[in-house]
Amino acid sequence: MLEITNDQKLVMFKQMVTIRFFEERVKQLYGAGEIVGAIHLYIGEEAIAVGTCSALREDDYVTSTHRSHGHCIAKVHDLKRSMAEMMGKETGLSRGRGGSMHQFDITKGFLGGNGIVGGGIAIALGAAFSAKYRKTDQVSVSFFSEGASNQGVLYESLNMAALWSLPVICVCENNKYAATTPVRKSTCTEDIAPRAAAYRLAWSIVDGNDVLDVYKNVTEAVARARSGKGATFIECKTYRVEPHCGIIPDGRDKKEVGFWKNEENDPISRFKKYLLKERVLVQEEVDAVYKEVEHELSEAVEFARKSLFPKVETVGDYLWAD
Repeated sequence: MLEITNDQKLVMFKQMVTIRFFEERVKQLYGAGEIVGAIHLYIGEEAIAVGTCSALREDDYVTSTHRSHGHCIAKVHDLKRSMAEMMGKETGLSRGRGGSMHQFDITKGFLGGNGIVGGGIAIALGAAFSAKYRKTDQVSVSFFSEGASNQGVLYESLNMAALWSLPVICVCENNKYAATTPVRKSTCTEDIAPRAAAYRLAWSIVDGNDVLDVYKNVTEAVARARSGKGATFIECKTYRVEPHCGIIPDGRDKKEVGFWKNEENDPISRFKKYLLKERVLVQEEVDAVYKEVEHELSEAVEFARKSLFPKVETVGDYLWAD
């Protein structure tokens, strides 16, 4: 049985709070015009990024989606450079050339967000192939949504992962909406993970708003992958609280959104309640975490504001071209 220490739980809690506060600050800065373009917020899904990345090593790989901030924070842990990238600054993770959807840090195994629906799946497969080819025990994780689960690239990748026993973990964040389309109108089955059975791959369905449930399932999948037993498909049931992106109105029922925002369903509120009940921490320690994260985030915003934009003559640097 997997044992999770209190120290691990506290780290997870702080990481979830960090993602939430980061996203809330990004929303404010976007409204004030300090961040431009389209933003896709991760509020309500923090348990998946943190539960997954807590089960990984620094040299493991992760590919993300257009909703990449939470995954990046959980894997890279660099608020200053993440915020600088959001503002398009040279000190950002992608030197200000990627923005919200294209955070990237190869040194931490974060292979970037992706503006293409399902675009990161095959990249994660390639990283997994690389690990097997080089005979390391690294694993590769691909985050994608239920909307991307209907893309053909997923099934091509599952087939290859099964054929070659590749160490890849497919994490489907089923947040119930593909942009503005509810899953019931785009997907013929309520559950997506069982599709992996067609490729004779291991699969599971977990509570995506329970960080410990996510962590336990991903840890098992990581152990399976490292031991040469191949890929796993994990579907995380969750909910996207914010609209699809900052430039599209939210047409969802307000009662539905409110249901998922309440303390019984919100992943951070649920985890905090558990930690207090189990006496892993007390309210004063919770308040201290909030204060510490606020301070770190204020420093990140200040760092980003003081950083310079890329010079016009260097804007094409660091971009690969044949």
